[in-house]
Amino acid sequence: MTEQETKTSEAESASVPPPAETQPPAPEPVPEAPKDVAEEKSVIPVPTSDDKPDESKALVLVEKTQEVVEVKPSEGSVNRDAVLARVATEKRMSLIKAWEESEKSKVENKAHKKLSAISAWENSKKASVEAELKKLEEQLEKKKAVQAEKIKNKIAKIHKEAEEKRAIIEAKKGENILKAEEVAAKYRATGTAPSKKLLDWF
Repeated sequence: MTEQETKTSEAESASVPPPAETQPPAPEPVPEAPKDVAEEKSVIPVPTSDDKPDESKALVLVEKTQEVVEVKPSEGSVNRDAVLARVATEKRMSLIKAWEESEKSKVENKAHKKLSAISAWENSKKASVEAELKKLEEQLEKKKAVQAEKIKNKIAKIHKEAEEKRAIIEAKKGENILKAEEVAAKYRATGTAPSKKLLDWF
């Protein structure tokens, strides 16, 4: 090749860089002893127009990039699976929580209903016992009134008997006074003194 051809090929290669997808991946560099900058420049190959890559290699590389693209969706699908699993777990947890709340409310309602029934039973029993007590009090009041009436009647009867006895005594007293006056008048009329027997009689 002449110098001019090499320059034009270099210009063409510099103006049209080869696509990054078609270049094969560079192997990892093996650590070597440091070289001069001039030697490093000479080591880097300059691509020429004759060194075009094969289409088969390009297809292989395209297939690799497709695999890379396919790997990303698979990572996305893994992420999606993880998200779906998390959503399913959250849904299950929310269902469990809803069931728990429902069961708790059922238990509370059942307990409230039983407590209400017990309160109603207690109130009805209290009312019946209070009614019975009131009835007994009324009966006792009636008995008390009857007994009080009987006692008042007895007191009245005793008072009446006492009055009768007082009247009898007062009557006997009056009779005795009259007898004494008659006897005294008789003794005055006759002028005699009463005997000892008469005095004992009084």
